Amino acid sequence: MAILTLFLSLLLQSPAVLAQPREIDASGADAAQDGVISGRLDDSNPRDVYTVEGLRGEVIRFELEATDGDLDPMLSVFDEGGRLRLGRDDSAGGLGVQQDLTMEKTGRYFVVVARFGYGLGKTSGAYELRMTRKGVLSEAGSTLRYNDSVLGTISDTSAEVYYTFQAEQGDIVTISMVRSSGTLDPYLQVVDGDRFEVASNDDESRDTRNARIDGLIIERSGAYIIIATRYDDSAGSFVLSIEEAENSGTGSSRLAPLPIQYGESRRGTLSHAQYERYYAFDALAGDLITIGMERGASGDLDSYLILADADFSAIQEDDDSGAEFQDSRISDYRIPTDGRYHIIATRYDRARGTTGGEFRLSLDILDDPSVEAPAGAVSLNYGTSVTGKISADNEQDLYAFYGRRGEVVSISMTRVDGNLDAFLELLNARQEVVTRNDDSGSSQNSLIENFSLPATGMYTIRARRYSGTDGNPDTAGSYVLVLAERFG
Repeated sequence: MAILTLFLSLLLQSPAVLAQPREIDASGADAAQDGVISGRLDDSNPRDVYTVEGLRGEVIRFELEATDGDLDPMLSVFDEGGRLRLGRDDSAGGLGVQQDLTMEKTGRYFVVVARFGYGLGKTSGAYELRMTRKGVLSEAGSTLRYNDSVLGTISDTSAEVYYTFQAEQGDIVTISMVRSSGTLDPYLQVVDGDRFEVASNDDESRDTRNARIDGLIIERSGAYIIIATRYDDSAGSFVLSIEEAENSGTGSSRLAPLPIQYGESRRGTLSHAQYERYYAFDALAGDLITIGMERGASGDLDSYLILADADFSAIQEDDDSGAEFQDSRISDYRIPTDGRYHIIATRYDRARGTTGGEFRLSLDILDDPSVEAPAGAVSLNYGTSVTGKISADNEQDLYAFYGRRGEVVSISMTRVDGNLDAFLELLNARQEVVTRNDDSGSSQNSLIENFSLPATGMYTIRARRYSGTDGNPDTAGSYVLVLAERFG
């Protein structure tokens, strides 16, 4: 909403001014509820407009004063519908305004600072506008912010009191309801915007009847309703509080990792207080993924990436493999099993690190490279073994795996029975032989040992029997083939 037409009831102005409706530019600067705004009004700028977000039941203190010149300032506050909620010229005792305003509904409010007479006025000078959030009404229906406390009463005529709060996915909140008088046995419920219960509590512990919902993890951003009520027919007053946990916030805790899907990217910030962020995604066995962590424009972050399993045990880690200095990248990792996986976006040396700043995290799935494998090839992962049999009717078996440049692999083909003279060949994505072996495994067994892969891509293992002219080309038998990655 760029332009909002507001009809100002300016009772203290001249009839000529009263007859003119005022068109207010509603794209004014956003203002915080707590803070000081400085400005200046004169013939070229007779008014300023600011926007502030308000919640139902909040009480905001407005203090407006002239700081130089002969400025006679005025203050008006309008809701989103253009209705005047506060209009003041001078408070008792001189120029300026001091007034409390209770927000009647949740939404955007427009704060207009003007000189008396607006464009027809004669005064000019600088001003300061101070807004202070004094708290929230205890009335039912009020909207709470984190760390608010309100008083309420449960009785036969008012057995339930409702409050609302806005929450973001990943927030971790604690809500308590403590009896302050009477026989009240507090009972708490929290429901989401669809009125489905997400949490409830009767007795915090065996030693008290107070109710407490501790560490509620918000799974979906939106509005939530707190229902403060009672158990049985008890009655009395209570204090209700809502607090945000220290590890609250999107992705700031292992308890509430931020979901991320293939093809998505997320932005975040790391600092000494919050040196790692957590993300979660679901994957299928065989998915080939790449995770990138790029530094932002601000800060000196030395990024560090960790891919972890469902229990947050590290699977892959990377420090500086990204395209730019101190960027991290885990490239072409093939998911071993179906399930949930986690990404920990952190900094070098984690808790002991000293860097911080903005970053962008990306998660991508690559086109399945297995299409490059020859027909009939069996897909393998590192650390797996298979059995096969070579005979006159089956002179070779094909196996395919995805490897990255520089990975060191060992492949063994060991005879189980018969007189098989095992022979191994390793082919690249173009089906060119990059290495082979006949008898390095002893006793006519084959072993390709500690071979460094020359390129990233699909590789094919051809398991067959020796077919040379200086031995028996017709051997046969069963075998076990093992594919392993070597480290160090």
